[in-house]
Amino acid sequence: MKIAIYGASGMIGSRVAAEAVGRGHEVIGITRSGGEQPAGVRAVVGSANDAASVKEIASSVDVLVSAMGPSRTGGDPQEFVDAIDVLIAAAGGTRLLVVGGAGSLVVDGKRLVDGPEFPEIYKSEALIVAGVLDTLREAPSELDWTLLSPAHVIEPGERTGVFRLGLDEPVGHHISAEDYAVALVDELEKPAHQRRRFTLGY
Repeated sequence: MKIAIYGASGMIGSRVAAEAVGRGHEVIGITRSGGEQPAGVRAVVGSANDAASVKEIASSVDVLVSAMGPSRTGGDPQEFVDAIDVLIAAAGGTRLLVVGGAGSLVVDGKRLVDGPEFPEIYKSEALIVAGVLDTLREAPSELDWTLLSPAHVIEPGERTGVFRLGLDEPVGHHISAEDYAVALVDELEKPAHQRRRFTLGY
């Protein structure tokens, strides 16, 4: 399978890229910075905000993966929202998998990000990322998308291959970025959550 990953040098994107390469897939890693990427990845400098290049890449791969997020260094968060819109518009018949956040997970009918216990420091970013799920749900029916929300805490750790899967409600408090990558590549290989969100955790 040929996979293009936007944000392939980040914590999650790099692990998704490494997992996919390890399973024998052809991976194109696209970053704005040209940052270091896992062995076996074809590194490309580019932007998901460049509609023409995204369309060209989408037409040459089987799957697009967005492992991007809003800027944490003072950049305009609207750039991230616009990038998702570009990916949706350019995907055509190419499958789109999106790295989501935990804030849109639901407990007792209420999103985590809307609850009083959600950390204020992360709230603005979480609301932006949660909005991506709404955008995908409203996308044209021909778009084959999936969004994977991590558990509340995701960080570098061990690749165990053992975790719980769920849909809209949390199924654990934390997950390693390595096991997140396992679940996402599993979904690439054997689609089980088309046009919906799912989650994982320990």
